[in-house]
Amino acid sequence: MKLVGVELRRIAMPLVAPFRTSFATLTTREILLVRVETEHHEGYGECVTMADPLYSSEYTAAAVDVLRSHLVPALAALPALDPWAVAPALAPFKGHRMAKAALETAVLDAWLRAHELSMGQWLGATAERVPAGVSVGIMDSVPALLDAVDGYLSEGYLRIKLKIEPGWDVEPVRAVRERFGDGVLLQVDANTAYTLGDAAQLARLDPYGLLLIEQPLDEEDIRGHAALAERVRTPICLDETIVSARSAADAIARGACSVVNIKPGRVGGYLEARRIHDVCAAHSVPVWCGGMLETGLGRAANVALAALPGFTLPGDTSASDRYYRTDITEPFVLKDGHLDVPRAPGLGLSPIPEKLAEVTESTEWINA
Repeated sequence: MKLVGVELRRIAMPLVAPFRTSFATLTTREILLVRVETEHHEGYGECVTMADPLYSSEYTAAAVDVLRSHLVPALAALPALDPWAVAPALAPFKGHRMAKAALETAVLDAWLRAHELSMGQWLGATAERVPAGVSVGIMDSVPALLDAVDGYLSEGYLRIKLKIEPGWDVEPVRAVRERFGDGVLLQVDANTAYTLGDAAQLARLDPYGLLLIEQPLDEEDIRGHAALAERVRTPICLDETIVSARSAADAIARGACSVVNIKPGRVGGYLEARRIHDVCAAHSVPVWCGGMLETGLGRAANVALAALPGFTLPGDTSASDRYYRTDITEPFVLKDGHLDVPRAPGLGLSPIPEKLAEVTESTEWINA
């Protein structure tokens, strides 16, 4: 393939309800879509940056700038383009994994369409559908939380993840367990909100049979996570810390985690995500697919990834209506607690032009 050009499109998707974590409250998801054009096909990638550098050091305006100024020109200079050429071409530019992932995914989508392969086929998916979990943000009260969890369980979600922070941890977990019983698959996500000094507080979660505690400490504190893992019975899962297959191998070797959350955007794309899956499988470490409130485009790719054999825990691959009343693609619909893996070439779906136009804030075209 030869790159013709790249479109950067910024969209704003209103959420059905505010989504609060330990670092921010979202009411609208601002998203950067990357569309590549080759001689015969186009492909889409979704950049999972947020408007501000709160979840990670990356943010959307910086992603636009690095794509425009460095990443797209590097691909345009290649005599031929395929998915394996992207990462080496972009390697000289440090960081910016989310921007790189979006560009690589768009190239991959176009290449798969050209070869009439689905994302799942190419990745090595072994399942035709994947179990869906749901992430529940921090609420104003425990009764509000219980109502929300009740609604998600009624819809058929197979796993509940509660966002936690200091002051909102043991009480909501206890309340959910008492209301819905030990049979509910339950885990918590701290988004780096604690320190090792909070180990005793986090150990108070042990009696509630959680699947895992996700990213309790700072993303760079591998030693602290290893120490915490010795002081709590609940398995430690790393999210923000894992940015590559190498970092996953290091964290596992140091005892910092026994579960890994794989977010393709965070690690630089789906090729690296598959490498992390393979590293974890080699060490018998279960993985699951995290989410960043993606549209149907990003969700399609994540569902395909989650169909690989090492993904033994339900991920954050919830249905479209968990976050959006109207998606920009055909919506993903929950069926018996599962989402179907797309089978059509590439990501398996494309934006609906009129839906995309409704949420578009700006577009920029970059000639190759």
